[in-house]
Amino acid sequence: MGDKPLLFVDVDGVISLFGFFSDARPAGHFEMVDGIAHYLSATAGEHLRRLAEGFEPVWCTGWEEKANEYLPHALGLPGPYPFLTFERDVGRTRAHWKLDAIEAHAGERPLAWIDDAHGEACEAWAAGRAATGVPTLLVTTAPATGMTDADVDELLGWAERLPC
Repeated sequence: MGDKPLLFVDVDGVISLFGFFSDARPAGHFEMVDGIAHYLSATAGEHLRRLAEGFEPVWCTGWEEKANEYLPHALGLPGPYPFLTFERDVGRTRAHWKLDAIEAHAGERPLAWIDDAHGEACEAWAAGRAATGVPTLLVTTAPATGMTDADVDELLGWAERLPC
């Protein structure tokens, strides 16, 4: 078990932006991923490097292993991150499709999860973990802007306040 809390990082809507107006495109660049153009935030690499100082990052995205094939190079990251693999069975046990994999990977470790698609099931899950003494933070992004400086500050501040 690592000393740092885990940080589960989604890609679409956090790093790969969408839903913005073409005349109000945020800073970034297009990157081809398996023949599909993704618009990567210009600040995502810097944000992830900062967050790695206080967290152990883990890709938490439908991209699964593809995140490591493209993003470390495109974002100037020092290397690959661990990644989650998700159950594709429609009979999964959780209301949100990522929760089973997050729970299996994290166990009782403190964690933060940044994603653009948290819902009531995620909020209830996080509150339940926190109620049992396992620190859990959800940070929800807007897909048109993705991860912001304020999100990074919130995450790092939360990690710094965790008991040793």
